Amino acid sequence: MLILRLIHEGGPVMWIILICSFLSLFVFLMKAFQFHREEINVRELLRGLFNVLKRDGFIEAITLCDNTPGPAAKILGAAILAYQRGDEDISSAIDEAALEEIPKLERHLNFLATMGFVLPLIGFFGTVVGLIKAFEAVRISEYLSSSAIAGAVTMALITTAAALAVAIPCYIGYNYLLERVNSITLDMEKAALEITSFFERRRKEAAQGDK
Repeated sequence: MLILRLIHEGGPVMWIILICSFLSLFVFLMKAFQFHREEINVRELLRGLFNVLKRDGFIEAITLCDNTPGPAAKILGAAILAYQRGDEDISSAIDEAALEEIPKLERHLNFLATMGFVLPLIGFFGTVVGLIKAFEAVRISEYLSSSAIAGAVTMALITTAAALAVAIPCYIGYNYLLERVNSITLDMEKAALEITSFFERRRKEAAQGDK
């Protein structure tokens, strides 16, 4: 097979690149599946919660948040619990929930960024090793061995090409996932503003009704 031949010709550095490629693919697929699973229609969720909360169905609203995946639902659930407890500052509960959820979104993303940066250096290391072997073949050979030099140069070129072939998708994948994180974070901020405004209106209406 072509891959096995390239690994054989590329030398030991190719195994490092191959392991990094499998780990990077695993991390990307894991995060992509996580974001797909947690992707929800926040506007629709808010509409359902508001309808339930208008009739004081706090337990039903909390259950709805618990059964809905995604960090936005967790933030909404924290805000509803804070309001039900009578907390004056609902934003504190929202901030605490956000501090818990955002690191889960960003977890392992730095691995892809690191691979995108480090892999070209690993490929360059393989290139240097290949060139050393080429010069060593010239030094120890009484007669210039073109096959030995060609094999060493091939090793140098293969490791560089393989490292770049893995590093470029890593960098693209990292930016794609980072964009997904930003989108989910924006949904969280919108949900927090909507639920906070809703409870503020409820408190004003309750205060006016007591007068």
